[in-house]
Amino acid sequence: MIHYNREKNKYVRTIKMITVHEIQTSAPQIFKTNLQEKVYRTLEDLRIPFERVDTDEVITMEDCTRINEKLNMKMVKTLFLCNRQQTEFYLFITCGDKPFRSKDFSNALAVSRVSFAPAELMETMLGTKVGAATVFSSLLDCDNKVQIVFDNDVLTEEYYGCSDGTTTGYMKIRTEDIVRKFLNYAKHKPTVIEV
Repeated sequence: MIHYNREKNKYVRTIKMITVHEIQTSAPQIFKTNLQEKVYRTLEDLRIPFERVDTDEVITMEDCTRINEKLNMKMVKTLFLCNRQQTEFYLFITCGDKPFRSKDFSNALAVSRVSFAPAELMETMLGTKVGAATVFSSLLDCDNKVQIVFDNDVLTEEYYGCSDGTTTGYMKIRTEDIVRKFLNYAKHKPTVIEV
């Protein structure tokens, strides 16, 4: 948030303090979306352990700072991308602090230039709203219309931090469990790129 500070006689940027509740190791008692319910049922079926926190609504990577501290990990940045014709779709998972450059992504995959997919497609294809894009949306992509693409740097981290499909629930899971167990179950073979 940007506001004018009269004492300093200039505009200053402040980071909104997000409330982050205590760490849980079980699913929420009430699910907010169909995807969120499917996420926790799948993790239970696959016996994938996790830690999670409930939060105020979180939209930006800056909002994730307190979540990272609470769960002692780094939240990934998950971007829903498409080509100009909206016929090719990508879920790009990169480090939270790494800037996204469409040209670098497109060159690494040898595809035409991509941009952010429209919010309405995010809701219909991924089952999430802006700020909640997650690898777990692959559970809804039964026709494999969305290609999962990992920045190699994400795979070097022991833990994977991400949304549970909502903007108020965030998780910490072993990266290996996401890549080897979960994505295998979701029938999505990820592509790994260096950007």
